Amino acid sequence: MPDDTNFIGAKLIPFIGERLLVIRRDYTKGIPWPGFLDFPGGGREQDESPEVCALRETSEEVGLTLESGDIVWRNMLERPSGRTWFFVARLPEGAEAQITFGDEGLGWGLMEPEEYLSRSDAIPHFRDQVAHYLATQKDA
Repeated sequence: MPDDTNFIGAKLIPFIGERLLVIRRDYTKGIPWPGFLDFPGGGREQDESPEVCALRETSEEVGLTLESGDIVWRNMLERPSGRTWFFVARLPEGAEAQITFGDEGLGWGLMEPEEYLSRSDAIPHFRDQVAHYLATQKDA
């Protein structure tokens, strides 16, 4: 298992049924990938673990309260800016009724994974993580 004590942030890729929950990033000055399709997540606070970071950010950004047991996949990615963790959680169809959108981003929606993978406005290294997860499911 890769070191999870030295990382800058974490993202959660939530599936609701067979669709992805995506967030449209806002255009705040200095934000990376403005206007692109994003997932809940963000920077590490204090000494939290990658999972706790991703779950906290998900609660803050879309109001979904998940637990570690909801996570079905994890992957660490080394980026020029630092180590980032990606997690996938699977939620039942209809869980979108529990979403309370926070104050980060322009809005949210549900999207088929194949559509996300084909979109030019999906953050490229996030697309790679979704594709990597889907490939592991074909092998399972």
